[in-house]
Amino acid sequence: MFRLIPREEKFFELFEEAATNILEGAKVLAQMTDERGAELQEYWKRLEELEHVGDKITHQIIRKLNQTFITPIDREGIHSLAVALDDVMDLIEASAARMSLYKIKQPTEEARKLAQVILKSAEEIVKAVSNLERMDDVMEHCIEINRLENMADDISREAIAGLFDEEHDPMDVIKWKEIYETMETTTDRCEDVANIVESVALKRA
Repeated sequence: MFRLIPREEKFFELFEEAATNILEGAKVLAQMTDERGAELQEYWKRLEELEHVGDKITHQIIRKLNQTFITPIDREGIHSLAVALDDVMDLIEASAARMSLYKIKQPTEEARKLAQVILKSAEEIVKAVSNLERMDDVMEHCIEINRLENMADDISREAIAGLFDEEHDPMDVIKWKEIYETMETTTDRCEDVANIVESVALKRA
């Protein structure tokens, strides 16, 4: 009987849309870390727009999940992946928000490095999610996301240690510590996406 009921495959398309939106956000964040304070507000506004786009995609996925009887992957996996992708976009926007609200005049080299790691992670998320339906090289991209998360950990630890090793204004220490931690947490959420994709892929294998 269940073979006669069509399965809703649009979930994969929506996951790709969410991943592509994350990549666009990561590109904006990387550009933002190359600019001086006068430009930061505009980049943040753009990221707010992309964050709203991500929210709409997430709501579409959840709504479709509630309306679909037969799904291409288990319902828990769909919900977890939708939320994890949304979390990544939220934290990219949050990183930009902190730089803008704290009126950062010049992003640091460490912030640029972290933004590049986030960008590379986003590129791998797009590849992993896009290949999920066909199961092509999914694991390879998940492993790379995990490696990038470890790299972000190292950069963030060194950056925060440097704040206390050198002569810095106490307010700058507070601001940059929070920015670094938010950017590093973004890569943690990218790793969450990789772990969920890996789990889904193993169940589909």
